Amino acid sequence: MKILIFGAAGAGSTTQGEDLSLVLEIPYFDTDHYFWEPASAPFTVRRDPEVRNLMLRTALSKQQSWILGGSLTNWGEEWYNIFNLAVFLYVPPLLRLERLRRREIERFGEAIFTDPERNRLFEEFMSWCAGYDDNTARGRTLAAHETWMKALTCPVLNIRSDLSIEQRRKLIMNKISNIRPQC
Repeated sequence: MKILIFGAAGAGSTTQGEDLSLVLEIPYFDTDHYFWEPASAPFTVRRDPEVRNLMLRTALSKQQSWILGGSLTNWGEEWYNIFNLAVFLYVPPLLRLERLRRREIERFGEAIFTDPERNRLFEEFMSWCAGYDDNTARGRTLAAHETWMKALTCPVLNIRSDLSIEQRRKLIMNKISNIRPQC
C-alpha cells in the first residue's frame, strides 16, 4: 500500500502519517525531509527540485509499502499516479494556526519573540500559513491542493473536519479495506 497524507501546514499530516505507520507497520516519509536542506535555521534553505525528487524517489523505491506525508503539488507529474490512496486533511483555519503557533513555540522557544531573526522567520511563516485558505500564500494553498487532487489517479479520502487521530485512522482504515493495491 502506498499512501499520501497531505493538507495545509498544521492540518495533522505528519501526526496522522506517523500514527498510521505504527498501526500498519510500514515506514513513514515526510516531504519536509526532502524539500528542505539542513541549515542552522531549519526550514529556510530549499533543496534543488531535481535532487529532492531523486532523493524521495530513491527512498520510496526501497519499500514495497509506505506512507508519505506532505504536499507534492509542485513536484512534477511523476507524483500523480504512484499512490494507492491519497488522504487530504483540512481543519478550520483558526484551529490550524493555533496548532502551528504552539508547535513553533515548542520548536524554538521564546526565541520566536525575543530574537529578531527568529521572530521575522516566525512572522513570515505564520503569514504564509494564514494565506492557505484564502489562496494568497505562494505555492501551497487550498485551491492548489483541490486542483492537484483532481489530477491524482488514485482514490482520494477528503477529511474536512477536526477529528481525533483515532477517528481519522478509522476513516482511513475503512477506505484502505476497500482498495485493491495496484502493485
